[in-house]
Amino acid sequence: MADARWPVLARALAELRAARRRAVRIVDADCGDGALLLAAARHARALGFVAIEARGVDGAPALIARARAAAAALDDAAIGICFDCADMVEALAQEHDVPADIVLAPAALSEAATLALARAGARVIARVRA
Repeated sequence: MADARWPVLARALAELRAARRRAVRIVDADCGDGALLLAAARHARALGFVAIEARGVDGAPALIARARAAAAALDDAAIGICFDCADMVEALAQEHDVPADIVLAPAALSEAATLALARAGARVIARVRA
């Protein structure tokens, strides 16, 4: 996986599984074509999670369409994955009621996005600035 967040993400999933967690919820707040989120869901399943809920959010309709197409090829009842074309701040605000275990985020965030992100999940893995 070429994304610099992958090692941190893989370690976070392994730590949750080592803590005997059987379910995990992952939100990617800037998912692009969904490649990282799909890889995370597959990796979580390989680690032994029996319920994986994943949500990707991006403002680009073309990227969300590609992510949805890739997710349609995923054939595993233990993995529930959706991709939404939405504003990141609004989408993260919706996550407040059922916080994610892991939230993947872009490096540069507005103050509103930072607040929404803080409420959306327990562990934030941010993209490193180039």
